[in-house]
Amino acid sequence: MSAEQEKTAKKHSREWFDALVIAAIFATILRIFVVESYRIPTGSMERTLLAGDFLFVNKYVYGAKVPFTDFRLPAADTVERGDIIVFKFPKDRSLNYIKRCVATSGDLLEIRDRQLFVNGKSVALPEHAQFIGQKMPPGAADFQIFPRFSTFNKDNYGPLRIPAKGDVVELNPRTYQLYSALIADEGHDISISGDQVYLDGVPKRQYTVEDNYYFAMGDNRDNSLDSRYWGFLPERDILGEAMVVYWSWDPDRSLFLDPAGKLSSIRWHRTGMTVH
Repeated sequence: MSAEQEKTAKKHSREWFDALVIAAIFATILRIFVVESYRIPTGSMERTLLAGDFLFVNKYVYGAKVPFTDFRLPAADTVERGDIIVFKFPKDRSLNYIKRCVATSGDLLEIRDRQLFVNGKSVALPEHAQFIGQKMPPGAADFQIFPRFSTFNKDNYGPLRIPAKGDVVELNPRTYQLYSALIADEGHDISISGDQVYLDGVPKRQYTVEDNYYFAMGDNRDNSLDSRYWGFLPERDILGEAMVVYWSWDPDRSLFLDPAGKLSSIRWHRTGMTVH
């Protein structure tokens, strides 16, 4: 190879390398700020979404979060009731969850005999939602339900107001279980001794909420670890809105141990399905 040919080859290699670097940077920016892929790991949203569905999540719509900061880009829209949202699980932010937002900041939520009410109005069950478990009667307390020591259960819940930024809430033994985790998550030290609640070491009777909160539930109402069990969803933990399923197959089949079975389990009819 002549010197000229070698120089040309190096130039072409550098151009390809530069193109790959630019493409990688562009793909990273898209993933962080615009759209990201998400895999449905459980059946909590069945039959709306199935375990093994792969979907695109719109991160731009609610204002994508800048990595390693608390800053968000301007939002194109707000979270609305009925949106299917992806968020960081407030109890373990290394995990991403997907649920349906059923109530927004300031809403009054109640479930009576499995029927959801928001601000006193009944809310229709989503088209593909389902109940697969035994119905629980009113007053049959469930120790797993939020808040602790309440008489709520999965089928009879509330009424409960979803906190909004600027709300002033009462601090007393009756409300401690309702707001203590929220207040601690907002960066304060909260404790109770007898009838007195202490906030950052000072006796307090009230607290001003610093963030907006939401209430999320799975469409598979009897098989969903959602807000009924762990409480309010902070706005800062919301990552984006589910858009479209681009791939789907049986997650229980192994591509390596049973490649034919895995490929035969592809759900072609779900490809391109809009999420709603």
